[in-house]
Amino acid sequence: GQATRRLAKRQGGLQLECRRRMFGAVQLKIMTRVFVSIFLLVFSLLPLAKPANVGAAKKPNIVIIVADDLGWADVGYHSDRIPTPHLDRIAREGVELDHFYVFPMCSPTRAGLMTGRYPIRFGMARAVIPPWRHFGLDPGELMLPEALAKAGYQHRGVFGKWHLGHNDTKWHPNSQGFTHFHGHYNGAIDYFDLTREGERDWHVNERASGEQGYSTDLIAGAASRFIAQHAKGAAPYLCYVPFNAPHSPFQAPEKYLKKFAHLAEGNAGGKNRNLRQKVAAMVSCMDDGIGRILRAIDDSGESDDTLVWFFSDNGGVSAIADNNLPLRGNKLDVWEGGVRVPATVRWPSGGVRGGGKVSVPLSCIDVMPTLAKLTAPKPSVSLGNKPFDGRDVLDVLQAKRRRLDRELYFYHGQAGEKREKIAIRTAKWKLLINGPNIAGGEWQTAKHERFLFRIDRDPNETTDLLSRHPEVADRLAGKLVAHRKLQPPGGVGVYNAGRKNFKAPADWVVR
Repeated sequence: GQATRRLAKRQGGLQLECRRRMFGAVQLKIMTRVFVSIFLLVFSLLPLAKPANVGAAKKPNIVIIVADDLGWADVGYHSDRIPTPHLDRIAREGVELDHFYVFPMCSPTRAGLMTGRYPIRFGMARAVIPPWRHFGLDPGELMLPEALAKAGYQHRGVFGKWHLGHNDTKWHPNSQGFTHFHGHYNGAIDYFDLTREGERDWHVNERASGEQGYSTDLIAGAASRFIAQHAKGAAPYLCYVPFNAPHSPFQAPEKYLKKFAHLAEGNAGGKNRNLRQKVAAMVSCMDDGIGRILRAIDDSGESDDTLVWFFSDNGGVSAIADNNLPLRGNKLDVWEGGVRVPATVRWPSGGVRGGGKVSVPLSCIDVMPTLAKLTAPKPSVSLGNKPFDGRDVLDVLQAKRRRLDRELYFYHGQAGEKREKIAIRTAKWKLLINGPNIAGGEWQTAKHERFLFRIDRDPNETTDLLSRHPEVADRLAGKLVAHRKLQPPGGVGVYNAGRKNFKAPADWVVR
């Protein structure tokens, strides 16, 4: 009986041990399955994660918006003169560029933006390109859309005022890297009938367009449709929107004029009658157009991954006394009021956000090298371009860098070589010289006006320090002489040369 009990006990222990092992095996199998499932789930979700330091690796859509003759005080975030809620939104959601510089007039700023180089190097700094001029941006210069094409931007559209050459196919936007053009070649077209020099200047690609409407509305509408269409694709896009507002002729839709009826001046006469009212109306209409573009970006679902960069091409015109205050000077000056302009940029997934203010001096010539660098397929890729004068300033826009030691130059000679204007700005100083061409080394004659400012302390250029620091003026003047010598033979002529007896081609069709 005792032997039987020992055998039964042994068999029971073996059964219990077998059950334990079986249960353990089942547990291990279940845990393994759970672990594998969790691992696969986490791995599958990795592409959806968007850490702040990884989001910027995606190439952004790029929208560049340029106003025409917009003054420093013509935006809501600088003054209460003209409400601009949509421009204010870009500044609030992105960053304000408080010391953003351009050139004193239209064509040179556009040339600097497109190339990242001083336009004096290729003969485009002296003057704008008027309707009667056979001249354009040298096709030998690498253009921004050409660089972005190499980076995979399949769709590259321009909507609005070209102003970089119009009477030869080699200067057409579609020959300079853009895949779509919708707008006008010349500056100063009529806003309603879209004419310049008696001929309609309105085109879609190479063909004249019979489209009707107010130019600001047409530009905003075309740009918005382009964004809606190409945001659906896998490739990023470039949308360049150079508005012609608020450049002359001063014309606005009636509903916007009524909005600013309080600015009408009943006793004013001539072509500048009610000018404040008209310009305010034009700016407000443009701001609404920018609102349409921002809505198109929002509706695309790609707002975080779209870089929006806005600025004016030069300061406001002198006909309105206070549109650049508190800055000194106006368009066609190298005073701050002519070359320091309202500017904002927004790119949430790229770390350009938060409503801050960038006080580092930046320039329109920084746009091209910045965008070329952040979209390059490889860090060491060569674009085959001539050396940039501008800088890659992405770290400045992201508030990672708060100082940039550099020199910025400003020049124009639209009225001829006896009445040129030229200036240099460093981190501390600014020297201005008005008068005859200084390329020969003469800048201290009785015909030259000279001014020196501690621009870091005196941004409104109120206290001339030339007599106290002649050694600084000498050093900076030497740099200005060298810069002026960069002008090649030929180049764009003075504004009125060739104007007499000019007749525009029918519909401004490029032959």
